[in-house]
Amino acid sequence: MSPNLSLINVVGAVFLLLYGMNIAGNGLQKVAGQKLRLLLCGLGKNPLAAVGVGSAVTALLQSSSATTVMLVGFARAGLIEMRQTIGLLLGADIGSTLTVQLLAFRIYDYALLLVAMGAALLLASRRRSLQDVGQSILGFGLVFLALKIIIESMSPLGGNSLVRDLFVSLRDVPILAVLMGAIFAGVTTSSAATVGFVLALAANNLLPLDAAIPLVLGANVGTSLAAFLSSLGGNAEARRVAIAHVLFKLLGTALFLPFTGQFAALISLTANDGARQVANAHTAFNIAITCLFLPFSDQFARLVKWLVPEKGGDNSFKPMYLDDYVLESPALALGQATRETMRMADMVQEMVRDSQRVFRDNDEMLLEGIEKQEDQIDFLEEAIKAYLTKLSLQSLTEEQSKREVGLLYLINDLEQIGDIVDKSMMQLARKKVEGQLVFSSKGMSEVEELYRRVLESLGWVITAIATRDVELAQKVLGQKTVINRMERELRQAHIQRLHAGAKQSMETSAIHMDLLNDLKRINSHATNMAYVVLGEL
Repeated sequence: MSPNLSLINVVGAVFLLLYGMNIAGNGLQKVAGQKLRLLLCGLGKNPLAAVGVGSAVTALLQSSSATTVMLVGFARAGLIEMRQTIGLLLGADIGSTLTVQLLAFRIYDYALLLVAMGAALLLASRRRSLQDVGQSILGFGLVFLALKIIIESMSPLGGNSLVRDLFVSLRDVPILAVLMGAIFAGVTTSSAATVGFVLALAANNLLPLDAAIPLVLGANVGTSLAAFLSSLGGNAEARRVAIAHVLFKLLGTALFLPFTGQFAALISLTANDGARQVANAHTAFNIAITCLFLPFSDQFARLVKWLVPEKGGDNSFKPMYLDDYVLESPALALGQATRETMRMADMVQEMVRDSQRVFRDNDEMLLEGIEKQEDQIDFLEEAIKAYLTKLSLQSLTEEQSKREVGLLYLINDLEQIGDIVDKSMMQLARKKVEGQLVFSSKGMSEVEELYRRVLESLGWVITAIATRDVELAQKVLGQKTVINRMERELRQAHIQRLHAGAKQSMETSAIHMDLLNDLKRINSHATNMAYVVLGEL
């Protein structure tokens, strides 16, 4: 094979390896993504359990970067504290070594068999779950096939003393080797791909172990950069998670690098094969830094909090949970969009509740505050809609697509309620305040009773959305008939007071009647949201 063709094969195989890891990880996320996320959040409190969970999740996702970015997203959303992530981060680093260990077992000899099995499941099965399993197997097959191509393409270079001397010279400048490994892993966002390439060099006797170890250390540093970039612009807790991961790698590399020779001598005792030695070095490094840092996780958490203090003075209103870096994980992204929708719902509920106080107390300051809240509601509606639009471009399951459409319906109804409060009810309230008008005691009592019913219905549907409570959603639908009948009765009662010549009722008649209608409209939107919970869009 000519040198030019060998180079083309190696470059193509590297990209094939990255693609294989990507589709394998995506397939596994679809198969067990939601359970993995529950594991990360639920079992991250005990440090030892966290290490095990982090290892298992990363072994399945095929990427410590994916796990770390997920943890950054959790921290950004307030689902997990930075202190809890330390064990998970260290475990993720251990889990990322599994792929390299499999590569060193020469499982790549069966790469085409895995490709055939995965493709058969993907193409022949009609069940989505089996297709996802097939995608995962196909991804692994492509990873192993890519490494096989790299090793075979480099084989002719094994006897080339010039090429070998070039790689051997890296041990004379270990810092340069660390930097090269970090850049490669940073660009590919995969330490496994980088170490797999080093493994291929070692398999062809092009790279001795003491020259390979600095590259392996660099790969571990580089893979932490993806999470660091994902934390930029996030809250302090998210940035702390990313910084903690970078510090683990940097401190571990700084401790190991001066003793590369001794470390290589120790690892050489574990196997005779060069590829196996590289894989063992990668695993040993990550296990060692876990043993080193885990006992001091609380102290380390305090250090990181000191290094990354809370930002002060940023009072700008913005979404809290919409994280673009989790869009590639649809289940997690839908959860974040739902949390932002619930935040919007709480704000809308507060607007309706505050509007009642405005009518009761003629509170002009509160009236102006409600008008500002409407701007925030509009902003959130646009932000969530844009986020869900980007999410819809991902590969969603049928259930995820239904949830995405349901959220679009919900934010539309919530925004409509905000418009009713701001553009109609607050205009009525302003007329009442500026005209120094007062509802009759009987009229105000009736309005407050209708308010109570509508707020009750709105509260029920918000709870039903959060908990997916079908029975509570049905209760909201039953309430619609009650509220519509009540609105008609209150309208008739007001007309009777007009006929009786009640002065206050005559002065506020237009405001009173329009307010009753607006409250009925708000309840209609609450009913629409109940239909979303019931899956009847």
